[in-house]
Amino acid sequence: MTDVTEPSLNNTITLTIPHDLGGLRLDVALQRLLPDHSRSRLQAWIKDDLVTVDNKPSSAKTKVWGGELVNVQVQAKPETFSFVAEDIPLDIVYEDEHILVINKPAGMVVHPAAGNWSGTLLNALLFHAPKLKDVPRAGIVHRLDKDTSGLLVIAKTLEAQTNLVRQLQARTVKREYRAIVWGQIWRNGTIDQPIGRDPRSRTKMAINRMGKPAITRYEVLERFSVQTYMRCNLETGRTHQIRVHMQFLKAPIVGDPIYGFRNIIPIRAMTQTLRDEVSQFNRQALHAIKLGLNHPATNEFMEWQIELADDMKALLEAMRHEDPRDEMEEEFEFSMEPYLSGEDYEDDMDEEPYVDDDFELEGEE
Repeated sequence: MTDVTEPSLNNTITLTIPHDLGGLRLDVALQRLLPDHSRSRLQAWIKDDLVTVDNKPSSAKTKVWGGELVNVQVQAKPETFSFVAEDIPLDIVYEDEHILVINKPAGMVVHPAAGNWSGTLLNALLFHAPKLKDVPRAGIVHRLDKDTSGLLVIAKTLEAQTNLVRQLQARTVKREYRAIVWGQIWRNGTIDQPIGRDPRSRTKMAINRMGKPAITRYEVLERFSVQTYMRCNLETGRTHQIRVHMQFLKAPIVGDPIYGFRNIIPIRAMTQTLRDEVSQFNRQALHAIKLGLNHPATNEFMEWQIELADDMKALLEAMRHEDPRDEMEEEFEFSMEPYLSGEDYEDDMDEEPYVDDDFELEGEE
């Protein structure tokens, strides 16, 4: 008879190997006795000395003959913690009983996924507002990449979530980003190119004629010798939209490890000060600076704008110090201007393809 004591999270299972499993490898016998755990997972525990046979460490290949006392220190699957509340500080810009607007820092993952099952925005939201456990995805209706900073709206009720998703689908949510890109952009423009999975790399996005429509409007704010500071407005919210569209424009975002070009950094054209600032900038220079939407309960249009992220401010200052702006270029730091309309842009359809943003709609992963 097999004696098994079932565990709670990260506890110990104690069992006795039955004689009818005699002659099997330890990992095979354990997989038969603990079918809820994969063989590879059990092998990893054995390798990490989390499994003992008669109180001694063993190997996966060790034969068992029946009667051995085995202790298995069960390690909870990482995904077990994906919807666990964690006390993680949030930079709250606005909050009422219906919605929550936060300023997400660079480095924070929005939603748990493979490799990031804890420490996410979702975990922080569940701690801040425990009732969000009753709302799908804890109220998350759109995303920013891990290394993109800026504004996100969260729905605190199912009704608010449904309303916000509909606004996103209807393209009535206003989203403005600031980006620092390599190269000189000489005119404002609109990028209207579909985005889908990159057929050569399933972890990347690309301009894909079979993809979903994606539209990014961009405006030059400041132009430097080797970089350009830009404002980008989104009409759609595709995965990595701005990043892919800027790559298509052959003006990849500074610091982008995925959509940048090899050997793009013009080292010889920069002073050592700017080289140092760029080398220390360890994320894509992209920041969601403004967000506007109709409040899901009152239908009143509301808008929030935050300052540029500190690391992007420092990078811009280094660029300005090295390459003074043209006197005709106006200061543009914390704009109170309205969102850009179609008249503010020229079409760039003669440009090569680019790929877009950092925003992800519900159901558009």
